[in-house]
Amino acid sequence: MQNRKYSYLIYFIAAVIAVTLAIQIYWNFKNYQASRQQLINEIQTSLDFAIDNYYIDLAEKNTIGLSYEGNILENKGLDTITKRIDISSQGFKGLDSLKPQDIHDIKIFKGVQALNMDTLASELSVSLDERRDVVKSFLNPRNTDSLKGKFALANRIIISISTDSIEIPEMNNYIQEQLNQKNLNVDYGYRFLNKKGLKQYFNLSQIDTTNLKAEAKSGYLPNKSTFTLFYDNIDQEVWKRNLLGILLSALLMTAVIACLLFLLKIINRQKQLAEVKNDLISNITHEFKTPIATISVALEGIKNFNRENDPVKTGNYVNTSTAQLDKLTMMVEKLLETATLDGDDLALNKEEINLNEILENLVQKHQTLAPEKSIRFTALRENNWILGDPFHLENAFNNLLDNAVKYGGETILVELENLSSQIEIRFTDSGTSLSKAEAKQIFEKFYRVPKGNTHDVKGFGIGLYYTQKIIEKHGGSIDVSVTSQTTFKIDLPNA
Repeated sequence: MQNRKYSYLIYFIAAVIAVTLAIQIYWNFKNYQASRQQLINEIQTSLDFAIDNYYIDLAEKNTIGLSYEGNILENKGLDTITKRIDISSQGFKGLDSLKPQDIHDIKIFKGVQALNMDTLASELSVSLDERRDVVKSFLNPRNTDSLKGKFALANRIIISISTDSIEIPEMNNYIQEQLNQKNLNVDYGYRFLNKKGLKQYFNLSQIDTTNLKAEAKSGYLPNKSTFTLFYDNIDQEVWKRNLLGILLSALLMTAVIACLLFLLKIINRQKQLAEVKNDLISNITHEFKTPIATISVALEGIKNFNRENDPVKTGNYVNTSTAQLDKLTMMVEKLLETATLDGDDLALNKEEINLNEILENLVQKHQTLAPEKSIRFTALRENNWILGDPFHLENAFNNLLDNAVKYGGETILVELENLSSQIEIRFTDSGTSLSKAEAKQIFEKFYRVPKGNTHDVKGFGIGLYYTQKIIEKHGGSIDVSVTSQTTFKIDLPNA
């Protein structure tokens, strides 16, 4: 039941993470689409403004309007104006030198003002290729035959220099100015097509015309002409605009996922601790049960099977009980001592000790207790001295050898090597029962390698934890590697 609830919790957390990721990805995708469309609209607006500004400035130079009262044929000031008009590629020149008394109540308008003059106006369009005297011939009062039909009834005259092409450098300046105002950094090219079929291009060889394009919608564009802007490189610009939102979204996703994973880790840790606790209680029960049962049997033997009070038999019962009580005492002390390892309560009585001597004695003891094993000790130097607590270090080394005998293979090798700044001790056995996943947890308190509901190997799972803490309190380190064999390596500082 507990495992099923734990599985449901994992599925729930995974679903929350998946939904969070999906929402954030969808939100970023919609933001990207909105920003992309906004960028396209800004480019369209920039193009229209650029076309407007280009033709408005062109009108300022190339269009004038004349407003007068009465009949054009009777107005003497027109002759003065036409003599001063100078048509060039830069527009109309010479008008600024006119004096008010010379133009006889004629008002002159330039640019947009001329284009916005009231109705009842006649328009004369002159291309740049036509000579100045063409305009003068139309406005000269002596040319009455040409004027009667076209200008006789008009009190407004608009003269504009028509152009069938665009000035590409000038147009580039207007477009770039509008793009800069909106902080748009895009590669672009364009095509201009007038009503006569004349085409002008800019930078189209570097722009893929299958990409985005914008058709100019400006009202100032010449009649029956088109201006198409092609552009690309907007994805980078869109990502730049959405960078802050993406970073915040990623930060939010990371925070949510990290919190959920941390919660899952805590729950998993609590589950493992619960399993370790149950395993520890089971192990303690079995460890304590044997000596208690032995003492009970010994006492029962003294009471029921030693009626003649045989001193030898009584001594055997007492010795057996004493040995089992000592074993119980040792196990209790070991459990109590474990509680002091995490703090500063454990005091080390350090002195100069010879590691060779300690390790040789331990190897001989375990070889005697396990004659079926092959246990060897090798060292390049006869003596290796360090400053340490002999009691605790011997217990730490004894735990490693004890584990090698219990869990390892038939061959156990203890190697000692004196390096320049530290002493390295390796406990290697030919056993392969320890997996790499188990090796990561083997130094945890109360952890025992799972073997099902069996108790063929005794212990509380505190031996390696104790060993690691003792080595660390001596300024050293310990780790384990699992390959074709299992090796525990200890590094201790030189004396």
